[in-house]
Amino acid sequence: MVESIAEGKLRGGRHGLPRGVVRDNQRRRILAGVVHAVGELGYARMTVESVIARAEVSRRTFYEHFRNKEEAFLAAYDHVMEGMMRRTTEAYVSVEGSPGRFGAGLRAFLEALAADPHAARMCIVEVKAAGRDAMARRDAVLRTFTGLLAPEMGEPDDRMPELTVNGLYGVVHARVEAGRAADLPALVPALVPEPDRPS
Repeated sequence: MVESIAEGKLRGGRHGLPRGVVRDNQRRRILAGVVHAVGELGYARMTVESVIARAEVSRRTFYEHFRNKEEAFLAAYDHVMEGMMRRTTEAYVSVEGSPGRFGAGLRAFLEALAADPHAARMCIVEVKAAGRDAMARRDAVLRTFTGLLAPEMGEPDDRMPELTVNGLYGVVHARVEAGRAADLPALVPALVPEPDRPS
């Protein structure tokens, strides 16, 4: 997902690009810098200096976009998670009929995490260290997954979808925390068994 953020540093000097293009490039590089810094160092050890070193922007440029590291983290989390949830929803709706849709969505989500271990660590593990606003965003994602699962279970008013999603999250968290994000897609058959097919 970082690849969808970072566009590369613009060449210095007079390039004739509109100010808006320059600012957008700077912001995207800062967001990518946050993802890499959090993925490598963890939220607690991430500093503005560690972000600007990876983003190749000045300290002044960072503060033109964000007030502090928490605000930058939240923006990076939102950007990455928006992309992951878009892929998840697209996979979910691509499967006709209820059985199997949640599995398709979950597979797309886990494949997105596996493709970018830094983003996986940020969104699954380090989000817990980033404060109440970050956890509120994490909880909103879990509620979205619960909403996708409820129709599959046929009991929308039951607590089972919520319990199931939280259980799945625990399994995913353990793998990512152990540095095994690449293993996540292979877990889908065990986490969400394929629906029975007529013989």
